[in-house]
Amino acid sequence: MEKRALGASGLKIAPLAFGGNVFGWTVDSAAAIKLLDAFAEAGGNCVDTADVYPNWVPGNKGGESEAIIGGWLKLRRNRNKMIVATKVGSPMGPNRKGLSRKYILKAAEASLKRLQTDYIDLYQSHRDDRLTPPEETLEAYARLIKQGKVRAIGASNYTPDRLYGALKVSRERGLPAYASLQTLYNLYDRSEYETGLEGLCLERGLGVLCYYSLASGYLSGKYRSEKDLAVSRRAGKVREYLTPRGERILRALDRASKETGATQATVALAWLIARPGITAAIASATNAGQVAAMMKALRLKLEAGTLKALDSASAYAIELAEV
Repeated sequence: MEKRALGASGLKIAPLAFGGNVFGWTVDSAAAIKLLDAFAEAGGNCVDTADVYPNWVPGNKGGESEAIIGGWLKLRRNRNKMIVATKVGSPMGPNRKGLSRKYILKAAEASLKRLQTDYIDLYQSHRDDRLTPPEETLEAYARLIKQGKVRAIGASNYTPDRLYGALKVSRERGLPAYASLQTLYNLYDRSEYETGLEGLCLERGLGVLCYYSLASGYLSGKYRSEKDLAVSRRAGKVREYLTPRGERILRALDRASKETGATQATVALAWLIARPGITAAIASATNAGQVAAMMKALRLKLEAGTLKALDSASAYAIELAEV
């Protein structure tokens, strides 16, 4: 199984990571064990989560996803084989958010306990905190790294200017630097990453992890009209993709699926994995069939003509012309 270097972190991961946001939401603990088993058996070695996942579910407090992953790691005794990526900073409750030194140190201990591990491979700033100086955030990470509780750090949802600023502070003050960026990127959502973040990540050698790799399931091809959204828990998000451009993308995926014999979801992930500078796509699954389909993307090499057709159908310049 191919492993890609995650920036300068020293970590190497397969080009597909399992998105743990579904654990404790649409996937319970028993089902999660089966999904993670299938993922690991197929060669996957990175699971991405966050302390806040999934606190949007009624009755949840956050941390449920980490606890499920921690239970699996203990059950399978495979901690040394897996790369665990989690995040800090999103609101967990009153006075429980942000990237201050005090909060990061406290939140890290809570995540370690839930994950039932002594260290976090990749600890990510979930969202930028403009109220906290970047040097304070990075100093907190420096302490955790020195203590052996964190191996590498990453940024998530940062704008180009704020990411550049954080990297500059790291260089000037001799503090740990973000080794990776986790960002929204898929066949539909291209412009935000490509017009500002891509160049910076390539220039600085940052690893790139893509979330919403299947656009909340839209790129699987199963949502093509309002009627298809009736049974979806992600209807609000998917509805944003029901546009003429979205239809063009699905038609291109349909053609590629027919040509390759792979599902639309597999093709969409294969396109993403083939993009320059991308370390891994993050994808979630709720059943074994979905795990198998997403892992097939690791072996699917799209022809140049197919890649060009998908690039053309998803070009955001077309979208701008229609507005």
